Amino acid sequence: MVRGIRGATTIESNTREDILERTMEMLEEIIVRNDIKREDIASAIFSVTEGLDAEFPAVAARKLGWIYTPLFCTKEMPVKGSLGNCIRVLLHVNSDKAQKDFTHIYLHKAKSLRPDLASEEKDKYYSSDAKKKN
Repeated sequence: MVRGIRGATTIESNTREDILERTMEMLEEIIVRNDIKREDIASAIFSVTEGLDAEFPAVAARKLGWIYTPLFCTKEMPVKGSLGNCIRVLLHVNSDKAQKDFTHIYLHKAKSLRPDLASEEKDKYYSSDAKKKN
């Protein structure tokens, strides 16, 4: 089965270095936290908010060795009041795991997008949930 994993991060300034550094950080965190093998990555869709144009986020994935993985970059819809300087990814992976068993990664200011799924919040939720069951 193909499963989706979300991730988002923010950068301080529209520079190639910031885009690559923060995107690599996000992707590495997704891979580690979800124990994903490179060959199980089916594809990735990256989006950036208005004004981020110093580099394609997909370049960060290539730097991580995702040479044969289909990658796509697009602009995020410009919604008034939404979080700026944001890079998002929808990673498609081949896995037998249930969708609920994946950890979605929200870093830096992007934690505000889904506090219910931000990694440390999910850890707190599942830790307290596990305690209730025991």
